[in-house]
Amino acid sequence: MSETVYEQIAKEKIVAIVRGVYGEDCLRLAEALYAGGIRLLEVAFEPGKAAETQEAIRQIAAAMGGRMHVGAGTVSDLATLQLAMDAGAEFIISPNTDAAVIRSTKEAGLVSIPGAMTPTEIFAAYQSGADFVKVFPAANLGPAYIKAVRSPFPHIPLMAVGGVDENNMAEFLKVGVAGFGIGGNLVNKAWIREGAFEKITAVAAAMCEKVK
Repeated sequence: MSETVYEQIAKEKIVAIVRGVYGEDCLRLAEALYAGGIRLLEVAFEPGKAAETQEAIRQIAAAMGGRMHVGAGTVSDLATLQLAMDAGAEFIISPNTDAAVIRSTKEAGLVSIPGAMTPTEIFAAYQSGADFVKVFPAANLGPAYIKAVRSPFPHIPLMAVGGVDENNMAEFLKVGVAGFGIGGNLVNKAWIREGAFEKITAVAAAMCEKVK
């Protein structure tokens, strides 16, 4: 499983980040993203919403199985990792670098994408076994920062997460990012509330076109 998901992330380059969307809306969102070309979806854990997040991962995995890979986000400790694995998450994304979470993720045969900012954190994450390292907050740091970090660490696959949109994707690709995690600029909460899922499909299609 791990190899297939790793290859998909490397190829598709975009992971849609879903936070605070549950039930029927979450399933409609997954279908809208898929229609726009998205093949990787992260459901992020929220404080006090573990059961809802688990159920959302389960539902999407069941509905989109074979079409879309579903992972869990904001997995910052082993207890949350277990919840994610029980729900069927195929890849694990964290806001931080925790060696124990990375090791346990890899032992379970899942793809590990911890978050890091400094060169020390990025290197530590990779040394611990991370498949990709999520550089967060990417837009605040800018493409120049990632270019500078990649100079000593060209072998570490970096994903730009935080503030990524259609306007800055090309600049990040130029400096060699391996992919993106995109939340609010793709998964627009107002459009979900309005039921305007076709708008999400259109933005997804535009973003997917940028990484071809």
